[in-house]
Amino acid sequence: MRADRLVAALLVLQARGRVTAAQLAEELEVSVATARRDLEALSAAGVPVYAQPGRGGGWSLVGGARTDLTGLTEGEARAAVWSLSAAVTGSSVSPALRSALRKLVRALPEPMRDQARAATDSVVVDAARWGQSGDDVPESLEVLRRAVVSRRVVWLTYGRGERPRTVHPWGLVEKGDVWYLVAGTEAGRRTFRVDRVRAVDITDERAERPEALDLSRTWEEIVAEVERRRSGVEATVLVDPGFVWVLRRQFGRHCTVVDEVGGRVRVAAHTLRSVAEQLAGWGSALEVVEPESVRGELARIGGELVARYG
Repeated sequence: MRADRLVAALLVLQARGRVTAAQLAEELEVSVATARRDLEALSAAGVPVYAQPGRGGGWSLVGGARTDLTGLTEGEARAAVWSLSAAVTGSSVSPALRSALRKLVRALPEPMRDQARAATDSVVVDAARWGQSGDDVPESLEVLRRAVVSRRVVWLTYGRGERPRTVHPWGLVEKGDVWYLVAGTEAGRRTFRVDRVRAVDITDERAERPEALDLSRTWEEIVAEVERRRSGVEATVLVDPGFVWVLRRQFGRHCTVVDEVGGRVRVAAHTLRSVAEQLAGWGSALEVVEPESVRGELARIGGELVARYG
């Protein structure tokens, strides 16, 4: 969220006094162009930030003064506090992150402080699924986080039977309750599920990271590519219109409603068997119109069930 970055940039300015766009970009893990736009946005919003050109120059607060974040709109400040408060309400959050939230709340204008404090007291995040403990965070996550922040190459052992490989960490992404490492390798950009990392060691070698990398956009590209691979086989089905929403929830972005009134829906998955398995649970409540290959796979699954259970 952009408001989060603006607040983070402001806190960096207050802590360091003066920073260049490149230094801020490294601190916030964004591109130099993005950092420069954020600094200009702070200035345009009324925050007393100015740029000093030339050797030894950079961005700083006027007179080295501290700010109460009045340059941000109420909506931006509230969004930033809400996002940060949601991030620090888990049981495994570090004291440093909780301290950052308290400092942010104190920096808000007086009319917003009560709302901000209420936000921090009204959200609880329990990341554990039912039937699981709350200690499911991968052990390698913290090591990888240190490597990303310090810009250090790691030796990473991934999956079973694989040898350690040299990896240049670019960033970490949490999707749902799963963490992913986006990194550069000898084979180009790669994505690793953190819970499948068997071993990781930080080296002293400086990691290479694309200068103009925008992690959010890079992740969007990765997601789009994965979703394309996961939608290789399509099927058109007929279902009671009242249950169209159930198919939408089941298949997510791989569900396209062709005719909501008539209950005609197109669904997709990465393989023929995957499509059929997901539709088999509907029994006779759903009819596959096409293709014939999916109908045949459903008939085969039905035959297996009859043979097993009579």
